[in-house]
Amino acid sequence: MKNQIDENECCPKFDPAPWNEKTFHWDNKKFIQDRVRTFFYIPLNFGSVMTRSVKKIEDAKAKMLEGVVLSESTSKWNMDLYIAVDQHIHNAENTTMNGKFVSKVYEGSFQNMGIWMKDFEQFAQAKKLSLTKTYMWYTTCPQCAKKYGKNYVVIVGKLAD
Repeated sequence: MKNQIDENECCPKFDPAPWNEKTFHWDNKKFIQDRVRTFFYIPLNFGSVMTRSVKKIEDAKAKMLEGVVLSESTSKWNMDLYIAVDQHIHNAENTTMNGKFVSKVYEGSFQNMGIWMKDFEQFAQAKKLSLTKTYMWYTTCPQCAKKYGKNYVVIVGKLAD
């Protein structure tokens, strides 16, 4: 589940194969958490939150892992971001994720999110999987999505124990 990144790129080119319709286990996977303001689920300060978080990671001489940045909408007015890292980051809210997860990759405009969410729920039900949380992973920024010609979004669901 690795992505390749060139130093001149903003976002790594995403390979959907390792994430599409896959089940995996995380055991104390490290993340830092931050919050994005939203207006009816539309992010307002995503870029500045990412800049602030990346600076904390760089200042700690740490690394983001696999480019994984999960978002969880907590209301119409905000969402939590979880950035996978390789170590504890001082001056950041550190957390871990544990358990079994399932993921599915989608490609296209963000306006399809409602359709994708319904499809993901049907995908989980068809496999008799019970989801407790759902996260979105917007794999590239809009500029890199345009550059690569693909706008991949991964939906990651935490499975009930």
